[in-house]
Amino acid sequence: MNEIAGIGRKRPRRIPARQGIAAEMVTGQTATILNTHGKQVVDTWAFNAVDMNEVMSMEHSRTAMLKISPQIGDTLVTNRRRAILTLVADTTPGIHDTLIAACDTYRYRDLGAGADHANCTNNLHAALAAIGRKAPEVPSPLNLFMNVPVGADGTLQFHPPTSEAGQYVSFRAEMDLVIVFSACPQDVTSVNGMEPTDAHFLID
Repeated sequence: MNEIAGIGRKRPRRIPARQGIAAEMVTGQTATILNTHGKQVVDTWAFNAVDMNEVMSMEHSRTAMLKISPQIGDTLVTNRRRAILTLVADTTPGIHDTLIAACDTYRYRDLGAGADHANCTNNLHAALAAIGRKAPEVPSPLNLFMNVPVGADGTLQFHPPTSEAGQYVSFRAEMDLVIVFSACPQDVTSVNGMEPTDAHFLID
């Protein structure tokens, strides 16, 4: 797997399909997120490790970048407009989403799925609880690999990711932070090509 991704000698950690995982990073470390099977969306959050009320913010980041989706060299910022993650590598076609909220119980209810359907909001809370942390809110995530084209008339559509198996993105931590990943369990729309799969990540 490492040879495919070209991301070093350490063994990546698994983000189980439909589940979430959290980890801590210190300033200057790099997180690499591997789309192991190619079509899996990974909802991603980052929190200031010292003050969990300071969160990576998509609305503030779009203002800072003047872009809907980050490109290599772009820095995502917090709700206090401070740098938190910088995109330093991207072997995918570069299509990621900053517009769509994390899926939750209410989203799957609206889609006609059961109330017990796995969702990224619950995954965020469970992943943080597993490392003794708690989110004061559920920020809008950076939806890595998610393909939500914006039409000329302003409409949005959900398409399968354009990333291929083994492609990855890497982010440098600009502060000590807690990062959370959720291998999105969406299997009602085409977001994951209808079949959620594992992804992997590595922190160097």
